[in-house]
Amino acid sequence: MSFTSAHLQQALARFPAVHRYLIAFSGGCDSRVLLHALAALRSHLNDVVVQAVHVNHGLQARAGEWEQHCQTVCDELNIPLHILRVDATAQPGESREAAARRARYYAFKSLIKSGDMLLLAHHADDQAETLLLQLLRGAGAKGLAAMPGMTEFGGGWLGRPLLHESRANLQHYAEQYGLDWIEDPSNADEGFDRNYLRHRVMPLLTARWPSAVTTLGRSAGHLAESAALLAQLAEQDWQQCRDAHNRLQLTGVQQLNPARQRNLLRYWLVSRCSLTCPDSRHLNRILHEVLPAGDSATPVVGWSGGEVRRYRGLLYAMSPQATTTQTPVTAWDGLQPLPLSGGKLVSHPAKGEGLDPARCAAPLTVRFRAGGEICKPVGRGHHHSLKKLFQEWGVPPWQRQQVPLIYAGDEIAQVVGYCICEPFQTAPQKQGLVIQLENNS
Repeated sequence: MSFTSAHLQQALARFPAVHRYLIAFSGGCDSRVLLHALAALRSHLNDVVVQAVHVNHGLQARAGEWEQHCQTVCDELNIPLHILRVDATAQPGESREAAARRARYYAFKSLIKSGDMLLLAHHADDQAETLLLQLLRGAGAKGLAAMPGMTEFGGGWLGRPLLHESRANLQHYAEQYGLDWIEDPSNADEGFDRNYLRHRVMPLLTARWPSAVTTLGRSAGHLAESAALLAQLAEQDWQQCRDAHNRLQLTGVQQLNPARQRNLLRYWLVSRCSLTCPDSRHLNRILHEVLPAGDSATPVVGWSGGEVRRYRGLLYAMSPQATTTQTPVTAWDGLQPLPLSGGKLVSHPAKGEGLDPARCAAPLTVRFRAGGEICKPVGRGHHHSLKKLFQEWGVPPWQRQQVPLIYAGDEIAQVVGYCICEPFQTAPQKQGLVIQLENNS
């Protein structure tokens, strides 16, 4: 059955109601069809605003001409066009294709607000290719679910209303209405995996199995359901195993079988800690090196997108910990915010709290643990080594050298975030200075 604007209207009816549609318009055939069909529906959209957005990656010699082509098409259809120019330079180890996608989606997010939906022109053939690519990469259920028809994006939504339409149907629509579009020469480069599948593999599959595109899309749908069920199970396990600070309690994790442990770890790291998912090798290292380690051990497994550490029966997840060199001694007036490598020190006056300004008459300095420090926490009666106090407070070893120490002269007046030291605390009726560390967000 040939594609029509009525098919698009039916697809949009399955999406949430919005105030604005933004069509990602590359100028290629697929997005050209989506733009034209949506323009034809404007009188049926209940005053929903229709706009387009074109991202100029600057990677092709004719990128400027393509940008102008998109502007001309939008002017003819009386559709406002946002043009976004991005830096698509690849990071170390990142493909040019991945870098362009990262830059493109980051640019899209800058436009999407509550009540908006970004519409992409991905179709059934794209879905089949994505499933095969993920299969060849060894992806799990979530990756094999390929592209969702709709998902939350930025402050609004991202929708793919053409996922059940074939490339051939969309091209037939374009020819039927005499639409012109851009042919990106990179789409013919079989050095890209997707293009190799498109030009070499898919023709062989469809010659033997004519409905391959449809059945692969159906499989992606089944896998999406499986991935959703796994996410629900992971959420339940996370609720049972987490503590109040988003760490995982080992006693709970160790009661799960290995498959559920891996499922929980993926969910925790990606959905709850906003880290990139480790590959199977690193996940297995967490299971076999971190979980069974002794109580006194502090194992760590790191990958390019994060780290998992263990301390006192808890699993911690974090961005890769860079080795930072703190300034040994920094003079501070105690009033102006003081930037540090992990955040900034701030202060505010408060009655009966914090440091006594009169007792801190000596110049304040900010230092970090070097070893051998002692202090006398308020109410403790005698001095303790900072090492013993950190152990008592349960501060993980990798965090101890990042805790600011406020010195008055040669004595520790405050271990920021943990204690005030005698004799530097303010009296109950006096105005004190409360010092806190604000972390970088």
